[in-house]
Amino acid sequence: MNAPYDIELHNVSFQYDQNIVLKNISLQVKQGDFLAVLGPNGSGKSTLLKIILGLLKPTSGTVDLFGEKSRDFKKREWLGYVSQKSNAFNTGFPATVYEVVQSGLVKKTGLFKNFPKDSFQRVEKALNSVGMIDFMNQSIGELSGGQQQRVFIARALVAEPKCLILDEPTVGIDHQHVQSFYNMLAELNREQNLTLILVTHDVDTVSSKISHVACLNQTIHFHGFKNEFNQLSDEDRQAWYGHSVRKIHHAKSGGTQ
Repeated sequence: MNAPYDIELHNVSFQYDQNIVLKNISLQVKQGDFLAVLGPNGSGKSTLLKIILGLLKPTSGTVDLFGEKSRDFKKREWLGYVSQKSNAFNTGFPATVYEVVQSGLVKKTGLFKNFPKDSFQRVEKALNSVGMIDFMNQSIGELSGGQQQRVFIARALVAEPKCLILDEPTVGIDHQHVQSFYNMLAELNREQNLTLILVTHDVDTVSSKISHVACLNQTIHFHGFKNEFNQLSDEDRQAWYGHSVRKIHHAKSGGTQ
């Protein structure tokens, strides 16, 4: 299936009762894009992701996924999703890293079906891609926050998505390891041509990795290349964000984890 865009939103709006969350959102994401979605708290970023993933239905407007209307799109495994670290995952659960990543194949095979015969190779490939192959047999609860989040990305990758969507994935990761986490995402984007949509507040840290920026606060105030975003005035930024937003600049690489 070849389509001009992996993701395309046309005049999408969403509201809870009378509370407008998103208004006339139009957005296109091509294969291989690394898009950072910026916006203040309560700007509708997580709602936007849920609409793309098909978890919420727009009040109005349409969503196209890989050239098909979202309502008709069947290959949901083409969309990988990684939420905030938070406490949504019970790290005390008695599961190994291998078992956690293997569980991501359910999206591809369907519930109550046997895992494919090559599941070990798939899990191994996913763990290799996030630098966690040496932890395959370790308990998920024994890992650091950054290591756990890498495993959750491997769980999303094991179903071989074409687009990976991440909602503030560095929450819970030590600051000194955030840069290496973004280095890993950039490598996935570059080497696998994996489309990435990243909701983040780490504008400076991720700046050298991304290709595009979307500024969201109920509606799209800017969507374009990173260099075009850099040319916006501080007044333009404050108008949609509500307070000062620093320009993106290239950050130095950090250590590894």
